[in-house]
Amino acid sequence: MTETPFNPRDFLTGLFHRAVEVADPMAVLADHLPERPAGRLVVIGAGKASARMAEAVEAHYGPCEGLVITRYGYARPCKGIEIVEAAHPVPDAAGEAATARLLDLVSGLGPDDQVIALISGGGSSLLVAPAEGVSLDDKMAVNRALLASGAPIGQMNVVRKHLSRVKGGQLAAACAPAALLSLLISDVPGDDPGQIASGPTVGETGTAADARAIVARFGLDLPQSVRDALDRPTGVVAPDDPRLARAETRIVAAPSASLEAAAGIARAAGIEVRILGDAIEGEARDLAVEHARMAKSLRGEGPVLLLSGGECTVTRRGDGVGGPNAEYVLAAALELDGTEGIHVLACDTDGVDGAAEVAGACIGPDLPQLARMAGLDMRAALDRNDAHSFFAAVDRQVVTGPTLTNVNDFRAILILPRD
Repeated sequence: MTETPFNPRDFLTGLFHRAVEVADPMAVLADHLPERPAGRLVVIGAGKASARMAEAVEAHYGPCEGLVITRYGYARPCKGIEIVEAAHPVPDAAGEAATARLLDLVSGLGPDDQVIALISGGGSSLLVAPAEGVSLDDKMAVNRALLASGAPIGQMNVVRKHLSRVKGGQLAAACAPAALLSLLISDVPGDDPGQIASGPTVGETGTAADARAIVARFGLDLPQSVRDALDRPTGVVAPDDPRLARAETRIVAAPSASLEAAAGIARAAGIEVRILGDAIEGEARDLAVEHARMAKSLRGEGPVLLLSGGECTVTRRGDGVGGPNAEYVLAAALELDGTEGIHVLACDTDGVDGAAEVAGACIGPDLPQLARMAGLDMRAALDRNDAHSFFAAVDRQVVTGPTLTNVNDFRAILILPRD
């Protein structure tokens, strides 16, 4: 029998699909669900994975009462829980209306009732309840400014919390005195529950003064109504607030588990694995250069696989179509400049890199040649933040469609030995 030749691109994309598979709510949620309460069981949630999480809840309990908000195109069939689709990463009126209905649903619950909150990445834009004096248009302007600023996700969320009536523990307070169990799929570095979807069910220690400092640090151009709101006391709930006394939080899927699952496949194939971390942050292009140089230094030691997770950022300088994962791959390719034996993949586990319906990209040493054949300038594409357009032209995109989960970025660099 003829042995199938090793294909680095197929290998790396296979690792990515495995990382996504082990974070599927259908595989991880049931073990965390409590017994049905004496009173009402109400299921709420928001995020890119929340509809799949709701589907997993009903697979366990049967039809349930509830309402979950997810991204357009991410709905799943549920028999009792209502699934509402809204916009991400910039909020829209559908998200605002659904959030108002969700808050109505949990109002008036009693101590015998149980709320299960299904929270995942993307919930920050899907849960929309602007602070007093702030309009939906204002919130949209804030999100656009934050996304273009290059600010780390944790600092973005501090600002978002203090401009909301639902984030920063306020949703949990609205559920009291019912028992609240929040089941979270982590898409943030360090798996901090207060940062996932801006912590709607988790107490917050940050202040409006902190939010104002972040606005100043990144030079955000925000509407006056937003600045006024940050000058007033906000509704963010402290961790020791008595309304949170019956609130419990569990993380059911996290980036570390997905990296380990991918690492297991590589080790079984005889490849040395080095996990650089599951909580790496920073400018995508800068991190790419660092990792590419590391890969080049390992060319004599292959085969080696470098794995990392976390959430990179992009400071928008051009008018192209890009995202942090595609920008990472393009910057790495420039640094590698066709170095033989090195292959790079970076994808978002939710299937959406930036605002494009593309998970990311996967390239090998042939990329500079492919670019020349297509008449493309790699450096110019990076300068325009146009990585998605570039990789589409050379057929190196990774497109998955909705993955129905979200455990942050997945990056893999494969270093094969010299011939």
